[in-house]
Amino acid sequence: MDAKDTKTIDASDRTLGRVASEAAHFLMGKNSAKFERHVYSGLTVKVLNASKLRITRKKLAEIFHTQYSGMPGGLHITSGSQTVLKKGYKELVRLAIYQMLPGNKLRRKMMKNLKIED
Repeated sequence: MDAKDTKTIDASDRTLGRVASEAAHFLMGKNSAKFERHVYSGLTVKVLNASKLRITRKKLAEIFHTQYSGMPGGLHITSGSQTVLKKGYKELVRLAIYQMLPGNKLRRKMMKNLKIED
């Protein structure tokens, strides 16, 4: 694959998990016959209409994101509804995709090639 290959995903009227898992699948390069776990595929993924996701208030209340500063008492827990209010649906989609990618050195490279639009 060339570094210029782009996969577009339309998120309108789809659930968060389905969109995130599809994006993570393409970012890892699992759609290619030449898939290698330790090599980045070079594919760019573009998610459109992030604000038109099909997600309920109950589900937003169930989603939690954690950040830990490393200091005692430095654990910050944010619910999905707070994330949407402060940063929007784009951040919610970004965090869902981030958590579905493998936690190795390639994760940052993959996330740089993710574009999310409202």
